Amino acid sequence: MPKNKKRNTPHRGGGGGGAGAAAAVAAGGQHRNVQPFSDEDASIETMSHCSGFSDPASFAEDGPEVLDEEGTQEDLEYKLKGFIDLTFDKSAKTRQAALEGIKNAMASKILYEFILERRITLTDSIERCLKKGKSDEQRAAAGLACILCVQLGPGIESEEVLKTLGPILKKIICDGTASIQARQACATCFGVCCFIATDDITELYSAMECLENIFTKSYHKEKDTNGICSTPNTVLHISSLLVWTLLLTICPTNEVKKKLEMHLHKLPSLLSCDDVNMRIAAGESLALLFELARETDNDFYYEDMESLTQKLRALATDGNKHRAKVDKRKQRSVFRDVLRAVEERDFPTETVKFGPERMYIDCWVKKQTYDTFKEILGTGMQYHLQSNEFLRNVFELGPPVMLDAATLKTMKISRFERHLYNSAAFKARTKARSKCRDKRADVGEFF
Repeated sequence: MPKNKKRNTPHRGGGGGGAGAAAAVAAGGQHRNVQPFSDEDASIETMSHCSGFSDPASFAEDGPEVLDEEGTQEDLEYKLKGFIDLTFDKSAKTRQAALEGIKNAMASKILYEFILERRITLTDSIERCLKKGKSDEQRAAAGLACILCVQLGPGIESEEVLKTLGPILKKIICDGTASIQARQACATCFGVCCFIATDDITELYSAMECLENIFTKSYHKEKDTNGICSTPNTVLHISSLLVWTLLLTICPTNEVKKKLEMHLHKLPSLLSCDDVNMRIAAGESLALLFELARETDNDFYYEDMESLTQKLRALATDGNKHRAKVDKRKQRSVFRDVLRAVEERDFPTETVKFGPERMYIDCWVKKQTYDTFKEILGTGMQYHLQSNEFLRNVFELGPPVMLDAATLKTMKISRFERHLYNSAAFKARTKARSKCRDKRADVGEFF
C-alpha cells in the first residue's frame, strides 16, 4: 500500500500511567510483575476488577455516539488504560476480556493519538498473549492486532507492529498442533496487516506463499470424482484463500499473471467441496481472478471456459435436497453474480450508506476489500468509513466529511420522523389484522 511515512516516538509505559492504572498496580508493585489473580479465583477476581472498566461488549453496543457527551472521552481513555494493564494479568480470562474490550473500543472510535503513545505496550501485550495464550486468547489477540494496524494505517508504526508480530503469526498459522480457530484468526490477521503495512514487495510475496501453502492443501483432493469432503481444516483454508486474494489485489501486474497461471485452473476444483462456505469463497475468488486477468490482458482467454460455466450455472441453480435451504439460497445468490462476472464481465453494483455519504461497490476487488474489513470492524465499519483516513484512501472516498451541528440535527430529526412513520404503519397493520381475526372467529362460531 502507498504510505505517508512518518515517525512518532511512542512512550513504552503509556499504557499504565496516570489515572488509568488498574487495581493491580495500585496494590503496590511493578506494572508487569504484579500478579493479583490466580487461576483458581479468576472468576471472582475478574468480575471485581473488570467491572470497574465496564463490560467490553458495551463498546460495540454503544458505538461512537456515546462519546459525544462531555467528559466521556476521558472516561473511555481511563477504561482503556485499565484494560491495557489487565492484558498482562496472570488470569487467561482476564487477559482475554481486556483484549476484547480494547478491540471493541478501537472498532467504534478513532483513537489514533491515544494508541500512538501506547503502541509498544499494546504490541507487547498482543505478542505475549499470542505466545502464551490458548485458542480463545490467541483469537482475541489476533483480532486486536488487526484493528491496531487499521487504526495506525500505513506507515512506520504499523510496519514495526507487523515486524514484531508477523513471525509469531506465521508460526501459529503453520503449527498443526494449534487450534484451528486460532490459526484461522492469525491467517486473517497476518494477511490484513500485510495489506496495510507491508512496503517491501519481497515480504508481500513471502506472506502470500505462506497462505498458499495452507489453502492449496485442498487442491490435493481434486482427483476425487465424488467431490471434495470438508475437514476441520476447511475453515482455515477458506480464511487463507480469502486473505490471499486480498493481497493479490495489490500485487504488480507481472506477479498477478504468475499467480493466475498457478491457480486459475486449480481453483474450480474447490467448487465441488461439500462445505458451502468453501464453494462460495472459491467462486468469489474466481470472479476476482477473472476480473484481474482481464484488467492485465484485454485478450485474456480461459481454455476451460465451457466446463467452468457449467459448474457455475449448476451452483447458481442448485436444488439438491440434501443441502440446507439457507445454504442453497445463499449459494444461488452468490453464484448468479459469479456466473455473470465470468461470462459477461458484469458486476451488480452495491450501495453502502454511512452518514450522509454513499459508496458504490462496483467491482469484485472493492467487494473483497470491503467484506474483509467489515468482518474485522463489525458494526464499526460505517464509522470508520466516515472517519478513518486509511480506509477512505483505500476506497477513494477523499478526506473525511466534516458535519456541522445543523446537519447532525437534521439527520436526527429525519430518523425520528422515520420512527414515527414506522410506528403508525405498525398500528395500522395491527388494526387491519385484528379485524380479519375477528371475522374468522365469528365464522367459526357460526359453524
